[in-house]
Order: sequence, then C-alpha cells, then structure tokens
Amino acid sequence: MLNDFAGKTVLVTGGTKGLGLHSALAFGRCGARTFLTHRWGSADESEIFKMFEEAGAPAPVIVEADASRDAETKKLLEQLKSQGVDGIDIFISNVCVVMRGQGLDNHRKRALIKSLDYSAWPFVGYLKAIHEAFGRYPSYALAMSSDGPDTHYPGYDYVAVAKSVLETFVRYMNTHLYEHGCKVNALRTRQVLTDSYREIFGDDVLDVAGKFPEFACSLTEVADTALALCSGLFDSMSGQVVMLDRGAAYADNMATLAPKLFGRENTAATEEG
Repeated sequence: MLNDFAGKTVLVTGGTKGLGLHSALAFGRCGARTFLTHRWGSADESEIFKMFEEAGAPAPVIVEADASRDAETKKLLEQLKSQGVDGIDIFISNVCVVMRGQGLDNHRKRALIKSLDYSAWPFVGYLKAIHEAFGRYPSYALAMSSDGPDTHYPGYDYVAVAKSVLETFVRYMNTHLYEHGCKVNALRTRQVLTDSYREIFGDDVLDVAGKFPEFACSLTEVADTALALCSGLFDSMSGQVVMLDRGAAYADNMATLAPKLFGRENTAATEEG
C-alpha cells in the first residue's frame, strides 16, 4: 500500500519543529520509525513525544546533531547502526539556518558560507554519509525548499541563495543516484506560517499574512505532499522541484508590502527550518 511505511526508517534533519516535525509525524502515522535531528537547545522533546503518541505513531528517536558538521553526521549514523538500524529508507533534508539579509551594504561572505553550510551542503553530505555507513542510499531523498530562489523578499537574501544551491544539488544528486535506485526531489512551498516565518519576517508581516489564511499552505498540506513524494505515487518523477502553493500571485508581495504598510522595517535575525 502506498501509505504503509511499517518497517521503514525515516531520517529528518531539522525534524523537531515546523515542516520537518510535521513531515516526520505524517510518516509516523503510517507506521514508520522516525529519527529527528536538531541542534542543541532547539527541541522540546516532551511535546514532540506527546504529538506522536496522540497521533498513534511510534515514538520518534530525537538526536542532537549539527547538520553543518560532518563529524556529527558520522557519529549520528554510527549511533543509528548501534541501535539496529540497517539503512535509511527515506531521507528528508529540512535544516535551514541562515543569516537575515540586511541590505546590500551589509552582505557578508561569512554569512553566505554559513548559510550554505547549514542549508544546502547537508543534503549532499548526508547522502554520501548514509551510503558510507550502510552501503546503500535511501530509496527516496527529499529536500525541503521554498520559493526564495525565484522571488526576492526583504531579509531573505541568504535563504534565496542557499535554496538555489540546494535545488541545484537535487538535480545533481539525481543524476548520480538514479541508477542506485534513489529517487531525489525537492519540495518548494510558498507561504507557510511557521515560527521560522515569524523569525525571518517579523510579527507585522506574519499578522498581515494571517489575515489571508486561504493563501497560505498549512503544515499538514506540506507534510502530506512530502509523504506522497516518498510513497511510490510519484515514482516516475526524479530530479524534480515540485511547488506547493495556493495560486495567489499577490501573496508573493506580502513580505515586501507589509513593512511599508506599517512604516517600519523588520529586525528579525535568523531562520531555522
């Protein structure tokens, strides 16, 4: 059955909140064993366990591992092997930690490199490390993107660059991994009103966007799409960047117009997916 993931192992980086958490929960509801990574201090484990229990999903394994550090990735996979895991069936790369852009005069090379280290390279690094640890690649690898590569929003500079590189890696890895039975895709989303959305754009923009909920994608919709892309339903697709949105073109301008409507600029610092 397409939605039967019993006996499958799902690894989600940045899996303890937002899109990653709800995607992991969707797989868990279908019987998957889920492993969720997070950076130090960024997870409320008791609340996460409660969510999985209420959903009737197997309890997840929550592991602290900085996605930008190869040594921690290797240690994580060794830990999974020691717990009897013999391979990763589905890999979802959801980590996004970037500096908030403060205008052209304040662009910094270090901020760009750090953004790529966290939000683009881990997709490649994890896939290579998974193969090294288990001798095989996942059946499905999904990168969580956004519409940043095609649309500019104030403060979103480094996100846009990191996601552009991430989507390039998706096509690149598909070229290399297709013959190994690994289907590689990216999932783009338009507005999803998460805590990360607030952190990057600020309360004013979130409040305005919240007045038009019909144009925002819900966390459940994103999670269900991620589930479908790894279910066999879209096995003819690989190396694709799939967009999920509500078809509202003017919603793209929400982040640009709201600060002007309120007469002040947002000062949020970072986004973590």
